[in-house]
Amino acid sequence: MIEIRALSKIYRVGTSEVRALDTVDLDIARNEFIAIMGPSGSGKSTLMNIIGCLDSPTSGSYLLDGERVSAMGDDELARIRNRRIGFVFQTFNLLPRADVYHNVELPLVYAGLPAGERRRRVEAAVAAVALTDRARHRPNELSGGQRQRVAIARALVNDPAILLADEPTGNLDTRTGEEIMSIFDELHAQGQTVILVTHEADIAAHARRCLRLRDGRIESDERRA
Repeated sequence: MIEIRALSKIYRVGTSEVRALDTVDLDIARNEFIAIMGPSGSGKSTLMNIIGCLDSPTSGSYLLDGERVSAMGDDELARIRNRRIGFVFQTFNLLPRADVYHNVELPLVYAGLPAGERRRRVEAAVAAVALTDRARHRPNELSGGQRQRVAIARALVNDPAILLADEPTGNLDTRTGEEIMSIFDELHAQGQTVILVTHEADIAAHARRCLRLRDGRIESDERRA
């Protein structure tokens, strides 16, 4: 599904350069569950941002299902983000004045889907995270775990090829974090490709493969049974 070759990302700060990624090679197959780990400044967030089409590499290539994403312009990247990739963030990123239903519906509105199709997809996504009875509640009426469930439903509503999660349990207590990870486990079992950035070993243990980055390079790539 993902083919990355000699991928580098250099940020220029004044007269100096920061090499966030340094000639990374990486293949990710469909239906993998991968955790990306590494110390602060290792490049893990930069790698996720490039995979998620939120940033572009300085050099190298990134192919998603055979499409050369690394050569795309802003409009094409926006199309890929909206239709092929679902995002789950640590801070939930929900609209505070919109209820659960309309938060989940938002990507479908951007995609231009008709109302009937939007309703069908939203109801299915909300049911998948067990929040049907909270569909008309606003974020401030929900617990942290419920807010993250809304974020997961929103990420899933466009049936993405990849689900990207950046520290999805970082704002949650241990028990709630495990409940959220059980959702990711189930989604993976149903065939979803999941890529997770975390600094917590117990969260990474849910993944079947763990990449560790250091100084912009892949330090280790371990697979689990």
